[in-house]
Amino acid sequence: MKIKTVEMVMSAVSSKQYPTDQQSEIALSGRSNVGKSSLINAILNRKKLARTSSSPGKTQTLNFYHVNEEFYLVDVPGYGYAKVSKKQRAEFGVMIEEYLTTRDNLRGVVLLIDSRHEPTADDVTMFEYAQYIGKPILVVATKIDKIKPSQHNKVFKQISSKIDLHAANVSFLTFSAETKLHVEEFWQWIEEQL
Repeated sequence: MKIKTVEMVMSAVSSKQYPTDQQSEIALSGRSNVGKSSLINAILNRKKLARTSSSPGKTQTLNFYHVNEEFYLVDVPGYGYAKVSKKQRAEFGVMIEEYLTTRDNLRGVVLLIDSRHEPTADDVTMFEYAQYIGKPILVVATKIDKIKPSQHNKVFKQISSKIDLHAANVSFLTFSAETKLHVEEFWQWIEEQL
């Protein structure tokens, strides 16, 4: 996909604030510090569109990125970050659940998992929730450049030990924001859902 225009059009915390134009949306989810902002910047070919930070948990709203004036990439708050209070985590949960269950124009869910680690309980819950709402899922193993090439094939095995990567409607990609590995394949999946 050729990226002509990208605009971060809004940050929302409830359905009253979502875009009303009914264009297709793809949700990007994952734990804090999984590399979501880096992925957004890499796939959209922008350096500082999404704020990256050494302290995780920066995204605390649903951020809607309007791409080519045709569809939205929706950055969902990262989960599993310990320094966020229990109350805040519960609020994030409600915000994410409301978004995922009420958006008729949601076409798919991208679940980012750090390729260096096994999926967490939160990752498994998010995966199961995306399956429950019946949306196509793309599991993206991020930070693959941090792993020796000889270990790459073990990443699929490690993730599939906790998450059913063979399930219908589930696709899998390794990804590096540094080397732009599999950016084209990422866009192919998105185009298929739109």
